[in-house]
Amino acid sequence: MLEVRNLQTYHGKIRVLRELSFRLDDGEMVAIIGANGAGKSTLLGTLAGIYKPRAGEILFNGQAVKRPVAEEMVRMGISLVPERRQVFESMTVTDNLLLGAYHRYSKDKKELSKDLQEVMALFPALQGKEHHLAGTLSGGLQQMVAIARGLMARPRVLMLDEPSVGLAPMIVKEIMGILRNLRERGTTIILVEQNARAALKVADRVYVMERGRMVLTGTAEELLRDPRVEHAYLGKGYHMEAELA
Repeated sequence: MLEVRNLQTYHGKIRVLRELSFRLDDGEMVAIIGANGAGKSTLLGTLAGIYKPRAGEILFNGQAVKRPVAEEMVRMGISLVPERRQVFESMTVTDNLLLGAYHRYSKDKKELSKDLQEVMALFPALQGKEHHLAGTLSGGLQQMVAIARGLMARPRVLMLDEPSVGLAPMIVKEIMGILRNLRERGTTIILVEQNARAALKVADRVYVMERGRMVLTGTAEELLRDPRVEHAYLGKGYHMEAELA
């Protein structure tokens, strides 16, 4: 479904993505883990059309994306749930969700009420809070609003950037359960996550990212048993880059 080949993205003069390649198949959840500064958020931002790559290819459904622009990427079916939620605090939950469908508001206006009901059914904790201001909700509920807003775009690929940041362990478990449920319903997901243990429990495949490159990949089960991943990301304090050099 989605393939990236030799992608290079810069922030100013700093090269963040270094000939990065990976693939995502239809209906799977792929997790991308790595330390701060590895380039994970830049990768999602590039795929979302926020950052312009200087080199490389993005292929979506076998077609090259020649000029990734944020609005067009959403129209194509790639939706980003940003880091730290970024809900519109002075707007209601319902209005936040409707903003996720802004690109099809005129064309599919009659479908939006149905979509709202279907999306809200996926998030029982939000039911009854449709008219609450998003800024009055807890961090966990705001994260649910952000995911629901992304789903309102009817994405072919849902990308999530660090959905567990700042949340209590029980809320992280609930969020990951929601993502597992979405995957089981056929949603294709890219999950960028520093909480490697949580990501490995829900993903089908995992990429490990270091300094702008993918340095290791495998199924979640394989990487859970990999001593390099265990030492670097599961609490052992091991520096993986030296092992992979």
